[in-house]
Amino acid sequence: MIQVYAPGRAEVLGNHTDYNDGLVLSIAVDRGTTIKGAPRYDGKIKLIASDLQEEILLDLSEIRPQVTKEWGNYVLGVYDQFVKRGVPPKGFEIEISSNLPMGAGLSSSAALEVATALFLQQLYQTRFDKLELAKIGQAAEHQFVGVKCGLLDQISSLFGKKDHLIYIDCRTFEVRTIPIPSGVQFVIANSKVKHALVTGEYNERRESCEAAAKSLEVRALRDVTPEFLEKNRVRLSLNALKRARHVVGEIDRVQRAEKALEKSEIAAFGKLMWESHESSVQNFENSCQALDHLITASKKVKGCYGGRLSGGGFGGATVNLVESGAVESFTQKMTQAWKTTECLVTSACDGASVL
Repeated sequence: MIQVYAPGRAEVLGNHTDYNDGLVLSIAVDRGTTIKGAPRYDGKIKLIASDLQEEILLDLSEIRPQVTKEWGNYVLGVYDQFVKRGVPPKGFEIEISSNLPMGAGLSSSAALEVATALFLQQLYQTRFDKLELAKIGQAAEHQFVGVKCGLLDQISSLFGKKDHLIYIDCRTFEVRTIPIPSGVQFVIANSKVKHALVTGEYNERRESCEAAAKSLEVRALRDVTPEFLEKNRVRLSLNALKRARHVVGEIDRVQRAEKALEKSEIAAFGKLMWESHESSVQNFENSCQALDHLITASKKVKGCYGGRLSGGGFGGATVNLVESGAVESFTQKMTQAWKTTECLVTSACDGASVL
């Protein structure tokens, strides 16, 4: 029996920067997905989602994206990537369980992909490094799910470190960790307003960013400073300009946030989170009423340093940096601000592992 675990992640700063060759700060959270399973010798794959009380049974010759039970595509897409990398097809059976809320912006999808990749690594005795496992998860999402995601989610799940932020350079794939000052915790306020990135909003934002980079004659928005963007704004449509302002501003905010952390200036760091959310509202237009209510309320709570939407947006959750002694009052205020909200209190945690 093989058993593995992969955590979800909270994107702390660097919204939609990953596919723009940008910079991200994230954490692995203390909730995740567990897979346990074993090989099969009858040429079949069986997937059991215990939380959903659903299962999928397929012959190895029938591996293709599922129209119903779409959760299976995250697993089957990863399996497909292993085969494409030369691993001989072999059947298996797994049971999936998770305490990550789906659709909350904590990347339950990437946790499932990473857990599947770790399971298959054990099953097939392959030696892919962490970055390659992340790329396998990304390719699965591109090809089997239809979301052109970056690598932020998978890298965060794999490279998490207790009490540290994960710094990711999405151009060079440099990954390092930055200590988080003591006395603070992250509170994820899940609005329970569902998002479904496959519907096209995410892909549209990515296309707009790529169009902006092309108009500015650069490889990616990573190569654009805020000053350069404003000097050349006439070269962009209004829509492309707004999208670019968000991404370019986010990359700049990550750089400023790292400097703030070096000086343990937690208030300055938190202010950058609030600035990030404002840009999501004004420029990227990937927030929603529920998230805006939560952020407005967070600014009124003593002990909250900052907050912003986490993940792709269009629903889901906010991530908030809160003084440890203020966590209880903060969670109460969040549930009052949006009635369906549930709060998840987490520290930064270690990444995926074989159990």
